[in-house]
Amino acid sequence: FVPNLFPRACERGPRSRHQKSIMVTDPVGDMLTRIRNALLAKKESVNVPYSKLKLEIARFLQKKGFIEDIKKRGKKTKKSIKLVLWSKKNGPKISYLKQISKPSRRVYAGYARLKPYREGRGVYIISTPIGIIDEKEAKKQKVGGEIFGAVY
Repeated sequence: FVPNLFPRACERGPRSRHQKSIMVTDPVGDMLTRIRNALLAKKESVNVPYSKLKLEIARFLQKKGFIEDIKKRGKKTKKSIKLVLWSKKNGPKISYLKQISKPSRRVYAGYARLKPYREGRGVYIISTPIGIIDEKEAKKQKVGGEIFGAVY
């Protein structure tokens, strides 16, 4: 008999302070993937680790009507964002969510190059110096930026 020389992570319990954290190289891509996976699994809500950028993207999606509600949870380093994607009464409002700009290939566009997404049925998520906006607002403000993703 050989004892286990390498104890597993989180062996002390799920609420232990010795939990192993997962390093994410693309936080926005991780957020969009969590939303997409929750929709495919027919979950009503999803938790996303907190950052100011993720909160702004969530507010943008809520303003456009793709997310029902946003709740900030936790304190200090344990902060997270709870996104209520849909309610039983209304059903999901996101039918397609795609990440465009990635760490290996950043995608930038000037306001003149931006076209309506899916003939105006969807929106691009664009990070600009004035904040997170869609392509219509970017054209109106005459500002370009990084295209994080697209949703409809």
